[in-house]
Amino acid sequence: MNNPNRDLLVLFNQEIMTPQAIEHEVEMLHRLLYSIEGLDSLAVAHEIIDLNKYKIIIKPHQLRSLIRNRDLKPFVFLNCKN
Repeated sequence: MNNPNRDLLVLFNQEIMTPQAIEHEVEMLHRLLYSIEGLDSLAVAHEIIDLNKYKIIIKPHQLRSLIRNRDLKPFVFLNCKN
């Protein structure tokens, strides 16, 4: 797994944890974020509202293709289902 450059603020009590334990916790946090930040997870948690066609798109393969497209038409919105 590649380590992207990211800034994480992780607060630990250094009196309780050893440096190896802290490094292990940060690596586990990186793995968790790597799996959650993927396009598949984004497609599950969002929907596309297209006001030009008056449609709500929830199919994951259509969501992925629209998210990858850099030039969205006006009035096409990415909406979080939460």
